Amino acid sequence: MAQTLAAPGSAARTAGRPVGRTVGMALLYVVLGIIAVLQVFPLIWLLFFSLKDNQEVFNLSPFALPTDPKWENYAKVWTEGNISRYFFNSVWYTVAAVVLTVLLASLVTFALTRMNWKLKKPVLGLFMVGIMIPIHSTLIPLFQMFMKANLTDHPLSIILTYTAFNLPLTIMILLGFYQTLPREVEEAAVMDGCSVNRIFFQIILPMTASVIATTVIINMIYNWNEFVFVNTFISSDGLKTLTVGIQNFIGQYTTDWGAIGATLMISILPILIVFFVLSNRIVEGMTAGSVKG
Repeated sequence: MAQTLAAPGSAARTAGRPVGRTVGMALLYVVLGIIAVLQVFPLIWLLFFSLKDNQEVFNLSPFALPTDPKWENYAKVWTEGNISRYFFNSVWYTVAAVVLTVLLASLVTFALTRMNWKLKKPVLGLFMVGIMIPIHSTLIPLFQMFMKANLTDHPLSIILTYTAFNLPLTIMILLGFYQTLPREVEEAAVMDGCSVNRIFFQIILPMTASVIATTVIINMIYNWNEFVFVNTFISSDGLKTLTVGIQNFIGQYTTDWGAIGATLMISILPILIVFFVLSNRIVEGMTAGSVKG
């Protein structure tokens, strides 16, 4: 009889669990939706900002629609402001540095995790120390070194600097993923007569595509938005990037705020496109090395 009376209460609790879970998930989605809207607000504001002239920027509210959208601001910065050249330089520096960084970091991580040699731990510690070095403390030594090597006002000074500063973080991200890779695949490849180079380029690199996508977007964001090194090492106008070239619209007496907004909008679009294209890979790469077994 006791078992018969207990059954309805148990059934009620069981029935209540899906309802509570549904309500919890609904609240979670509402909170995430609010956060997403708040994240999009700056982009909407920047779009409206880029379509206004100086008078509308100061007289209208930040989220007010421009009375007469100034699409010519984009044409102006692309042609008269030399933004097309700065955009190409940003793409060139970023792509070259990202490819070099990811390739070198993958080689280093492969040697640290899949090979046995005496100085493996000291070398890993040396790379990790690089994360703790402040960027601004290296400006003068790097500038002096590049001057002696005749690399000031040269793209190599930017590409090499980006690569050196991004290597430690990239290696740290790759380490956790490489340690989860099964060694049986490499052992089978060795039994088939595969060389070390072929193991790395034809087996390991394809297996690490998801975490490589994560490191690519992280490196790209840093390189694309970097300002200090370009402003220090590059003096020729034809070699500047978007982050430095935007200063062309800031004059001694007047500032073209609409042109600045258009330039910022142009500089944001490549990052957004790459992030949306690689978003699934980025999530996979961030979670792949977190669980072993």
